[in-house]
Amino acid sequence: MNREQKKSYISEMTAKFEDSEAVLVAHYQGLTVKQLDELRTEMRKHGIQFKITKNRITKLALEKSKCKDLSNLFTGPTAVALSNDAIMSAKILTKFSKVNTNLKILGGIMGKDILDVAGVANVASLPTLDEARAKIVGLLKAPAQKIVSILLAPATKIAILALEKSKK
Repeated sequence: MNREQKKSYISEMTAKFEDSEAVLVAHYQGLTVKQLDELRTEMRKHGIQFKITKNRITKLALEKSKCKDLSNLFTGPTAVALSNDAIMSAKILTKFSKVNTNLKILGGIMGKDILDVAGVANVASLPTLDEARAKIVGLLKAPAQKIVSILLAPATKIAILALEKSKK
């Protein structure tokens, strides 16, 4: 990279760090190109960008962003997951790291909270926004169904009683 390319890379990465709600950092050493492509494809489906970074230049970009506390994670072959949905990116990375042990999650940042490996695992165990909405709807719907069944029960009993009386 020449000087101009480095400057544009730093400004591009700084903007991405600022715009992302969640930034997760991982080591990818030992993964094949095919495995990395699978991971990128899965992440792209959910609007997450998975980018292999140049550590020295990325640290310069981090200094100018809200994610400057992550700079100590950038050693070795490092990749970054940038997204606005921390739960989904944590779920995908955690699931992929269980299947491919060469992917090592180092930590990240969610909003203003810095996450270690255990923090990322905790975030991955949370329900996604759609799952949480479905649970809430299910909880709200259940009492209404019970009320309707209670209200309809006497009417069905009367109908059954009338049917039995008419048979006699």
